Amino acid sequence: MSSAPISPDAMNIPAALSQARAHWNAGQADQAEQLCLQVLAAWPGHAEALHMLGLMAHALGNLDLAIRHLRQACLAPRAPAVYSSDLAELLRQKGMLTEGEEAARRAVTMDPTLVSGWNNLGILLQEAGKLEQSLACLERAVALQPDWAEAHNNLGNTYGRMRRMDRAEVHYRHALKLNPSCASAHSNLSFLLGSLGHYAQAVSEARTAIDLAPHLVDAYLNLAEVESSYLHYASALAVLDALHGFAPAHPQGLIARARVLRQIERYDEALACARQAVALAPGRADAHNVLGQVLQSLARHDEAMAAFETSAALPGTVAEDALIGQAMLLMEAGRKDDALTAFDRVQERFPDSVRALAGRADIKTFSANDPDIQRMEAWLAESEQRPLSDGTDMHFALGKAYLDIGDAQRAFHHLDIGNRQKRASFTYDVDAAATWMKRTAATFTPDRLAQFQGAGAQSDLPVFVIGMPRSGTTLVEQIMSSHPQVTGAGELSALRLVIESHGTFPDSLDSMTSDDVERLGHAYLARVTPLAEGRPRLVDKMPANFFYAGLVAAILPGARIIHCRRNPVDTCLSCYTKQFAGEQLFTYDQTELGVFYRSYEALMAHWRNVLPPQRLIEIDYEAVVDDLESQARRLIAFLGLQWDEACLHFHQTRRVVRTASVNQVRQPIYTASKGRWQKYADYLGPLLSALRIDA
Repeated sequence: MSSAPISPDAMNIPAALSQARAHWNAGQADQAEQLCLQVLAAWPGHAEALHMLGLMAHALGNLDLAIRHLRQACLAPRAPAVYSSDLAELLRQKGMLTEGEEAARRAVTMDPTLVSGWNNLGILLQEAGKLEQSLACLERAVALQPDWAEAHNNLGNTYGRMRRMDRAEVHYRHALKLNPSCASAHSNLSFLLGSLGHYAQAVSEARTAIDLAPHLVDAYLNLAEVESSYLHYASALAVLDALHGFAPAHPQGLIARARVLRQIERYDEALACARQAVALAPGRADAHNVLGQVLQSLARHDEAMAAFETSAALPGTVAEDALIGQAMLLMEAGRKDDALTAFDRVQERFPDSVRALAGRADIKTFSANDPDIQRMEAWLAESEQRPLSDGTDMHFALGKAYLDIGDAQRAFHHLDIGNRQKRASFTYDVDAAATWMKRTAATFTPDRLAQFQGAGAQSDLPVFVIGMPRSGTTLVEQIMSSHPQVTGAGELSALRLVIESHGTFPDSLDSMTSDDVERLGHAYLARVTPLAEGRPRLVDKMPANFFYAGLVAAILPGARIIHCRRNPVDTCLSCYTKQFAGEQLFTYDQTELGVFYRSYEALMAHWRNVLPPQRLIEIDYEAVVDDLESQARRLIAFLGLQWDEACLHFHQTRRVVRTASVNQVRQPIYTASKGRWQKYADYLGPLLSALRIDA
């Protein structure tokens, strides 16, 4: 039933607004809105009616309309300070931090005792990266109202951003002591516990937050982050699906989804989510940053650099991630000096940036008195309550630094800790992996391969470089990619995705027909042919494609397969000293690493016996180091191409390299890595035992 029109008589307006509030509290949004609109018709620009409409629009998910109403309400001559405070919070949610800060400062200037004003200003300053100022504002809010749980919760968030996790936890737990039903405190405690490595507790706190407040967006975001950090990507997507159900256009939900989709290499979907987030919230630095990350994964480097630049120019702590993204792009492009300068830029703005220190460590050679070593050691000395991932990064960086200066004892002290911490962050069963590889070999009998002879997609475009990580695969790709008729495409997921589309490998072979074999071959070619840029050979350097070498011979009978080999201990040592960007889950425990290597070795021995010899060659890293030219000529001849001298100057080839070996392939061949393991034998006992090698 519609409300009666309001006359211009101002005496009716307070009653009408009171009635509107009653309708709103009763869940009758339409009636409440109509009354407010009638008030505005009778008294244009009425501040209270505009304020109420703004709060209703926000509750109904229309943030842009809410901001318009509140902006107009704040223009009224006697608009209360709380209106500016509420506007500040809405602007923060939109990512408009500068205007939001202005509104919040206006609120506390108008009323210095306004607790919500100090609280909202503190949150805005927190997101803008002005953490000391944020701390002062939120401490003021707590002083004005010590029993307000939400203020303690927000103060905990600022301490969290300052990486002072012990102080953050104190305030989260105090907030919950004041109000056990404070969903946001449960949610934030979840994120903190996850960052400290307490997975089960983190999930429990996030689930409690969602039970208490089923529409609390941050609770879903924090739970998804916890699941992702432990590589539970399916669980993270399920959480984000639930969020999408009630907030399909929430920018942070889209940003989180883009991140997870990128991790599982569903890049096209990730790009769509990232672009939608940018369109909805062009002022959010994290939206532009995730767009840059997805574009980087898609090898669209100029666009990625532009997205990172936009993100870095916007206010907030996300600028640290964006600047590091730029540094990594420069490093991948072989611009080492520019990359070092970019890391310096990060540390100018964010002096305590762990990721900048760790990233710079990866591309520099340390000397004994390098001040970065002291800085990293000092950071670790006070890192007990810092995020676990930061500490892991620092241990790997220090391990590399001490290896550079020849201090093996300190190097392996840090490498062992870093590897243990990384290994504790995910579940992995190396015995199950070994069983799976044995089953793969048993499935690909000579009779099975003969069954598919003559099927498959005919093309001599693909060249697969396979082997263990750190076995010389990047070096071999770089040599071949220096040839003008070869495109190096890097580590592609195309083969795995095509194979998985047919079912679970290798069990899917039991029902595979010749038509399926041909279809899979054409599906792979459809994915990679555009990457070749018209050249007759394309190198797919995904080391783990050794799992699928037998199927490659069936679906792509014209493909060439190059198996890179290196001394087993040198290979495994090199893996153990790196924290990989991808999921090389077997590399963070010496025993598991050795067991995996032996399983890989057995599977490759099987492929050697059953694959057509004209389609598989094996290249030893040590042979390339000893005699580059003869091995390079062998590679080019295997590709069926004429020799080109550029292949001997591979380190001068300018192309993007996105692997852990990005820095090594920018240098001429060097012999220092041959037999490297022997001087570290005292620290490799579990690995040598698993490999059944005597020191």
